[in-house]
Amino acid sequence: MFINIPGLFFRPRQQWQRVSDKLPGSLPAVLVYPLVMALLPAIAWYNGTVNVGWKLGDGDIVRLTHDSAVPMIVLFYLVMVLAVIGIGYMVHWMSATYGAESTVVKGIAIAALTATPLFVAGAVGFLPNFWLDLLVGIIAVCYAVYLLYLGVPIVMGVPEERGFLFASAVVSVCLVALVAIMGVSIIMWDMGAAPSFTD
Repeated sequence: MFINIPGLFFRPRQQWQRVSDKLPGSLPAVLVYPLVMALLPAIAWYNGTVNVGWKLGDGDIVRLTHDSAVPMIVLFYLVMVLAVIGIGYMVHWMSATYGAESTVVKGIAIAALTATPLFVAGAVGFLPNFWLDLLVGIIAVCYAVYLLYLGVPIVMGVPEERGFLFASAVVSVCLVALVAIMGVSIIMWDMGAAPSFTD
């Protein structure tokens, strides 16, 4: 699946067609993609928050301690991987509603490849800067949504009108997942997983 990355950025329609022609594959082969790609933002944000730090306004540079950052980054990594798997399963589960023939492998492949811009954009974590990170994040989310709307009809083999509705349902699932992740994060911070900073 890694060979699809350049195509998703430079010729997405043709690349989705190639993905559609090659699927279904094996579940372990598809799972390797999010397991490896999620390492990029995790490593970047660990380095950026512990070694580089960030600055708000005219204040001092703020850094996380190693002991505080490691569990947060591990959870960040796990949440990324589990979100891709969960959304992929929902893509598969919803496919019958939209008249598409699917497998769990196909659903996870769509979710994982759609998340590619988000994984790549995670590299900005090496240089934590609020405005840069916000701009890159917005661009990555917009492009991921574009890939989803483009890829669902092609990979699922449904007409574009039905594919639009299908992709819109997937976006809704993603928004629910985002809210759930934010809620769990708040609960975990309240239970003692809040960050600690260097002096």
